[in-house]
Amino acid sequence: MLSRLTRPRAVAVAAVPVVALLATAVLAPLPFSLAQPGMTANVLGKNQGTPVITVSGAKTRQTSGQLRMTTIEATNPDTRVSLSDVLSAWFATDRAVMPRDSVYPSGQSTKEIEQHNTAQMKESQDAATQAALKYLDLSADNVKVTLKLADVGGPSAGLLFTLGIIDKLDGDGSGGDLTGGRTIAGTGTIDGAGKVGAVGGVALKTQAARRDGATVFLVPRDECTDAKSELPKGLRLIPVTTLKGAVNSLVALETGKGSVPRC
Repeated sequence: MLSRLTRPRAVAVAAVPVVALLATAVLAPLPFSLAQPGMTANVLGKNQGTPVITVSGAKTRQTSGQLRMTTIEATNPDTRVSLSDVLSAWFATDRAVMPRDSVYPSGQSTKEIEQHNTAQMKESQDAATQAALKYLDLSADNVKVTLKLADVGGPSAGLLFTLGIIDKLDGDGSGGDLTGGRTIAGTGTIDGAGKVGAVGGVALKTQAARRDGATVFLVPRDECTDAKSELPKGLRLIPVTTLKGAVNSLVALETGKGSVPRC
């Protein structure tokens, strides 16, 4: 026998599964990572007491200014991210919600991911050295470049590594610094031929760059829109697609001769 519920009781009973569903949604882990601006490092200087760039077999020069590679910090791959975490980060300008698979390779353990990121960093360093020596018309048989950057993985520092090598060996090609004495930051992958590739997370990286004193930011051209979305005041964007274009832009910025592209 079924008894009829009064309207208040019916609403209360109906609300129970809804509340339970909402509670489950709020607490359940979601396939996202939360990211924020990370550390930056001047590739022309030292990182944790060790020079980032060491060159042997060729004369290096004293440099001024800074070339700062940028990073983002993301939650660990095994961190539980809930709906409340996502909503909180969604409305914050200094945080971002990213699909976990876009940050970490899917189906891999934390250790495997660390190994993957380390391998990508090594490949990036090798490509940076190759691109820089090719640009300067120097032989890898005579010039050895060692790159060291602690606690950072992935390929996104490639462009800045390459520019740092060039600045230490040749500057702007006319006796001056490639930086023009400025603090310049940026991001972008590099291949041996000098092609610059996209990396992701650029809106957060611009904030890290400005926080650490940069006034110029080199960004892969395809990511100009993302870079402008949360662009800090006082930071100028320069889009790049190739190493040669990046060098030419920095020289034009330093000398005041020639055009400097904008996003």
